[in-house]
Amino acid sequence: MRRGLLLLLLLSLVPFAGALRAQSTPTPVRTQRTRRHKKPRQPKWWEYRVFLPSHENLLLQNAAADALGLERIKDDKALKVLEADADLVPITSNKYVCVSPKLEAKRRYCRPWVDTFLQELGQAYYVEFEEPIQVNSAVRTQKTQIKLLHINRNAAPAHGDVASVHLTGMAVDLQRRGLTRKQIRFIQQKLLYLSNLGMVIVEEELSNGSCFHVVVTGEYPYPPKIKNIPMPFPVGITVTPAVAATVNRSQVHTTVRPRIAAPVASFCSTIH
Repeated sequence: MRRGLLLLLLLSLVPFAGALRAQSTPTPVRTQRTRRHKKPRQPKWWEYRVFLPSHENLLLQNAAADALGLERIKDDKALKVLEADADLVPITSNKYVCVSPKLEAKRRYCRPWVDTFLQELGQAYYVEFEEPIQVNSAVRTQKTQIKLLHINRNAAPAHGDVASVHLTGMAVDLQRRGLTRKQIRFIQQKLLYLSNLGMVIVEEELSNGSCFHVVVTGEYPYPPKIKNIPMPFPVGITVTPAVAATVNRSQVHTTVRPRIAAPVASFCSTIH
């Protein structure tokens, strides 16, 4: 009987003992962790760009096309008409310029002055690296641009104030991916020089095929150099050679040169 009462007493004390033990156990204090701020990712060397894409840049490209009165090519039929009239010419492929094998044959056309630009830039590039520049894209139609938008969400629209000027034939995409740092810097310097003269409008694209998107404006090729033209003197007036030279130096005239007749050597000697 006594054992039974003692057992019941011990069992009744078990909950109290558990409560006392819980109270005596110290509650662990949570220490606040300090969050480490991640350092901003440094761009790779090939990600540094001189010509950043922007909405204003697209407006400028379309303004340059409108200034020349260039129409946006709707379809392949309109494209063939421009080719037949020599308003679009095949991109000259040689040791200075090559065309990507992925580019369709019907799209390997551009405006005549754009082909001149490619040859002059290609020759300067070849002299430095003994390699040609590569054209990845040239003229497009509006139908082609609409299809491209389904593949590349960063592509310019086919209509409007910021439409792609590939539709006019005055734009080309030059290969950028796979080039060395020296090669990229070389092209950037050449294009920057021409951009400051208003002869090209450039964007460097990194997504969906890294390239130099180059729009060649109506200011290309180079304006003619100022030349001294001997000034004729009236019959019967005798002047010394020194006086004649002084007068001729003060009389300068400019001559008009056809747009696509700029010599290749002028480009290399000027900005090499």
